[in-house]
Amino acid sequence: MNHISRSEQDTYNRLHKEITSASGAIMNLGQLLEYAAKKYPDKIALIYQQQKITYKELFYRVSLFAQKLKKNNIKPRDRVLLFFENSIEFYVGYYAIVQIGAIVAPLNIFLKERELAHIIADAQPALLIASTHLLQKMQEDHIDAHVPILTETDMDLVSWYDESQLEIVIPHLDENEMAVLLYTSGTTGLPKGVMLSAKNIFTNCLQAVSRLGFVQDERVFGVLPFFHSFAQLTCVWAVFLMGCTTIIVHKIERRYIMEGLMHKPTIFAGVPALFGLMCLLKDANLDSVKFFASGGDAMPDKIRGAFEMIYGRKIGAGYGLSETSPVLTADLEDYTEPTDNVGAPVIGVTLAIRDEQGNDMAGGQIGRIWARGDNVMLGYYNEPAKTAEVIKNGWLDTGDLGYIGAYGKLVVTGRLKDVIASKGFKIYPQEIENVILMYPAAVRAAVIGLEDPQGGEVAVAYVQLRGADPDAESKIRQLCERNLAGYKVPKKFICVTHNLPLTGTGKVDKKVLKKQNEDKRF
Repeated sequence: MNHISRSEQDTYNRLHKEITSASGAIMNLGQLLEYAAKKYPDKIALIYQQQKITYKELFYRVSLFAQKLKKNNIKPRDRVLLFFENSIEFYVGYYAIVQIGAIVAPLNIFLKERELAHIIADAQPALLIASTHLLQKMQEDHIDAHVPILTETDMDLVSWYDESQLEIVIPHLDENEMAVLLYTSGTTGLPKGVMLSAKNIFTNCLQAVSRLGFVQDERVFGVLPFFHSFAQLTCVWAVFLMGCTTIIVHKIERRYIMEGLMHKPTIFAGVPALFGLMCLLKDANLDSVKFFASGGDAMPDKIRGAFEMIYGRKIGAGYGLSETSPVLTADLEDYTEPTDNVGAPVIGVTLAIRDEQGNDMAGGQIGRIWARGDNVMLGYYNEPAKTAEVIKNGWLDTGDLGYIGAYGKLVVTGRLKDVIASKGFKIYPQEIENVILMYPAAVRAAVIGLEDPQGGEVAVAYVQLRGADPDAESKIRQLCERNLAGYKVPKKFICVTHNLPLTGTGKVDKKVLKKQNEDKRF
């Protein structure tokens, strides 16, 4: 079944032609800002609080800093770590790195000492560019990068406009070389480095803007942390390709969000937890937004329903992962689909549902989700064995479970590693969590599988409550008993009022919860 509209295909073809040379090669990532500065010189590229910077101004500022990187002996293909909060300086550092042909590795600003130390050792960077605030935090945590360090004070602001000072020579790099190194949040262990090429990145930009309908006048709300692959697609790559404006939101806090909304964004990309926060704000002015797109985690029915009730607007569904640059599917149209329906594949992406032996399964059956397309990563950095485990004959094993539902749309049922095997049944935590979150006082929920002394596993639910509620456990159990088959009801409900542990991308960290319960029996 063909799910690609004529307009979507025409947009993809037109943009592909613009960024492809006569020989058929896609432009380097280091050429993207130069392309935007020539095509949209006086268009506002970035808005940060009361600052506004055009594409031409940003290009000059980036080019000046790129020259400083060269003077620091940074060469093409060197790895450079970028450790910044959402800011103009993030863009200056990011595009200066790729302009000289080096490989940019944006760091998750929420990572802990052990994870940061691992990334520094793994990436073997030639340089760290960090904000003074985050650098101080590293020093307090006794993390030594063992490499030269530059901060925002090294980003020359004095002579943006003097073209005579610029010697811009962008190295030629093959479209299939690594351009960006994205370290995962490490939910299954220490972070792994996802290697993305210019071809991966530009392919996914075209796939996303063709499906979402980006135009030059868009104002994209840059509220997700920019180290996040979804944020880089929407706020760092695609916006420059289309000549859009990014409204930079420094942090996910009420005052920064409300300040950013005053600039009237038209596209709002977020994760479920962010949309949950928007529901709590209640009075945010979202009238200028054309569409909302959610990714990064499963969208609970509770959050989507509350958002539609409060704002009268729909949150669009999508699915992807860092390893696919990141978007695989998207659906902005249907108001009636359940939240686990994440839409049809974008142009050039093929999905397959397979069993444990790698055999294709019939439509409607739950199996492992495999994906193929030019947006699939090159592999994991320094991890050939792990790369071989997930990429086979050009197909990527996403590690997720799902099935192809009505009209060829993907339905995601959960992560393979989270599936609980209990007395011959398979239990999918995402389904249970969605029910638990129907409880009015529930803020977050996580269902994990713990060892059953009698064999297999038992389901245990952690529930974060808005406040003290002595009846919560029994009421949540009754809620699950009314809405779930008996074998799916967790054996134990642990209700807390403190924050559950979160990953750097805002998901409940089930790995931490399991570790806390290693010696317990339920």
